[in-house]
Amino acid sequence: MISRRRPAPAMAAAATAGVAGLAGAGPGAAATTAAASTGPIAYDLGPVRRIRTAVLDIAYHDVGPAHGKPVILLHGWPFSPVGSYAEVAPALARRGYRCYVPYLRGHGQTRFLRADTFRSGQQAALGSDLIDFMDVLRVPRALFAGYDWGGRAADVAAALWPERCTGLVSVNGYLIQNLAAAQEPMVPAIEEGSWYFFYFLTERGRKGLQRDREGLARVVWHRNSPEWRFTEAEFAQAAEAWSNLDHVDVVIHSYRHRLAAAPGDPRYAEPERRLLDQPKITVPTVTLDGRADGVTPPTDGSGYAAHFSGPWTHHVVPGAGHNLPQERPGAFAAAILEVDAMG
Repeated sequence: MISRRRPAPAMAAAATAGVAGLAGAGPGAAATTAAASTGPIAYDLGPVRRIRTAVLDIAYHDVGPAHGKPVILLHGWPFSPVGSYAEVAPALARRGYRCYVPYLRGHGQTRFLRADTFRSGQQAALGSDLIDFMDVLRVPRALFAGYDWGGRAADVAAALWPERCTGLVSVNGYLIQNLAAAQEPMVPAIEEGSWYFFYFLTERGRKGLQRDREGLARVVWHRNSPEWRFTEAEFAQAAEAWSNLDHVDVVIHSYRHRLAAAPGDPRYAEPERRLLDQPKITVPTVTLDGRADGVTPPTDGSGYAAHFSGPWTHHVVPGAGHNLPQERPGAFAAAILEVDAMG
């Protein structure tokens, strides 16, 4: 662990505890708002709700007391917010937090409002969606927590709009893409784990994703989390999120844009320009690496330490792969409590 501020002993201990033990310490049971359901019930996360921004009709869940401290939990690809946070959100709700769990663009019931909108998956779009989501819900500030695409959205929003972020939990460290160095190779072992980035650069890759989203996702789940023994029910639940009509377009654009092989949406040109400077994240932050991550090997955090100029702590989580909140929900929830105590 690397730390600029010693974490509270209870929080550090909780990082290795199970989510059941963490949840048992909190007050009361989770509550949800009384609004009518607009979709199917999703495990413990309650009904699917909807809000509209200028670009999207965003589907989301909310869990916890209406006036609890807001936390926004953001999922990755190819996963779902329900599977990733089915244990984390209720555990935090029992501690008095209000958890918002949105579906990213191209996933689940989240939809673009207009047929002619660019189906962008670029990082500035994901970060901007998070701020737009907060604006419509009238949430002035929140704690951001995520991994993979969701971690990138959280990092982007925390860096560009720090006044909206009370703290950050980011799996795999600083996730803002350095597009100026998009053509610089990584070490071969890392490139090998990123095989689908290059697959998606081709029309063959687009067709492959279109024809067999589940088959491709299953390979990613096994390779990126080699110690995770997920169930078929967990996989089937996540697969529901990939039936979105815009899923393929958003995913393909995301990976092509990050490798400088596709232009961005002009709507996000200004935030993307600011991200070229690799802005520092100034809010209190806890970064996590899964010791069993098959695509992003764990580190001591020193390689990206300079990107975090505020209070910052790093943990390596044993037994966790790339989908850390679903694989080790207790450690992820504990990191949220830890970063909240750092503020």
